[in-house]
This record gives sequence, structure tokens and C-alpha cells, in this order.
Amino acid sequence: MSDDELVRYVSDELFWDPKVDNVAIAVEADGGTVTLRGTVGTFREKREAKTAAKRVYGVTNVNNELQVRLLNDSKRADADLRGDVLQALMLDSVVPDTVDATVTDGSVNLTGFVEWQFQRDEAELVAANVIGVLDVWDEIALTGPTPDPGDIKRDISEALKRNAKLDAESISVDSKNGKVTIEGTVSSWSEHDDAVGAAWAAPGVRDVDDRILVVY
Repeated sequence: MSDDELVRYVSDELFWDPKVDNVAIAVEADGGTVTLRGTVGTFREKREAKTAAKRVYGVTNVNNELQVRLLNDSKRADADLRGDVLQALMLDSVVPDTVDATVTDGSVNLTGFVEWQFQRDEAELVAANVIGVLDVWDEIALTGPTPDPGDIKRDISEALKRNAKLDAESISVDSKNGKVTIEGTVSSWSEHDDAVGAAWAAPGVRDVDDRILVVY
């Protein structure tokens, strides 16, 4: 697929997605790497634009350089914004009360600790959905005992084999001190995300070094 074709397909996908206002988004492509530039009205919309671009066949990487520019009535004082973020986190049953948030110039910094990666992901998603947020920095720590590296490797490998969309033979897993390295090739971003998700789901994993390539 040529770069011009990829630009057209990504632009069409952004236009098709009702969660994204593509009017002020410029798309560039270079050998499968897509760059998004321009402005959007919310941080969530910035995230949704990247997700939409990743859905397009032929996209191997997305550089999300979109800037969030709030309308005047969406701009919030940091103290008020922090209160709304903390309230949203508290109301979400997935996020434990060990998560805290501070706000500086509209950017949210999440701190504290949780046991599972999905809880970190949920906290980031909740914060991103609060009106007035310009960016989210996730510094939440993962806690809990570190199991035997062989157990982690075996559990992740078995999870990959159970996934009907993944060719487990094309993905290798290594583990050391709670850090998992996962590498290989997959044929879509959906498969990539499933493989990385399987790595994070193993008990005791504190970091994932994602070296998986999307190859069409």
C-alpha cells in the first residue's frame, strides 16, 4: 500500500468514527507509520483518533501528535479539575482507593498503587474522560509478590495458545524480576493488543517490554 493510499484510508476512518471530529486533523504516512497532527477538543478524542488509525490495514505504528485545545467553557481551574477526577475515580468500582491524582495546568498525574495492570488502565481511562483534562500521566505502581519467572512465562504462553486470533508460535516470552519481554510478529493491531494484554494479565507482572511487530 502506498503512503497516499494509507493517508486516504486513515482519513476516511477518522471521518467514519463518530467519536472523532476530524476537521482539524492532518494525516501523514511514511512506510506504514502514520502521524496525526492538528487539534481536538478533548483528551479522550485524542485517544480515540489513535485507536481509529490503528484499525486501518497497513498501519504499523501511530505517532499521535494531536494537541488538545479546550473551548472556553471547558477550561477548568486545576483544583476543580482534580476534584472531578478524584470523584470519577472513586465512583469507578474497578479503581481501588489507593489511587491518587494531582493536576498541573490541566495535566493529570496519577499516583499510588494497584495490584493489576487493568486497574491502572481503568484509572487512566476514567481520568481521560473528565472534561477539561489535557493529558494524563500514569505513574501508578504495581505491587504484589513476584512469582517464579518460569511460572509467568508458562502462564503467558498458555494464554497466547488459548487465544483463537493469535499464532502463539510466532510470539516468544521471557521473564525476569517481574518484567516480561514479549516479541514476535502479528498480522493486526488487534492481535498485538491481545498479546500484550495476555502478558499484563499474568499475576506478578510489573512491566512489559513490548517488542511485537505488526506485519501485513
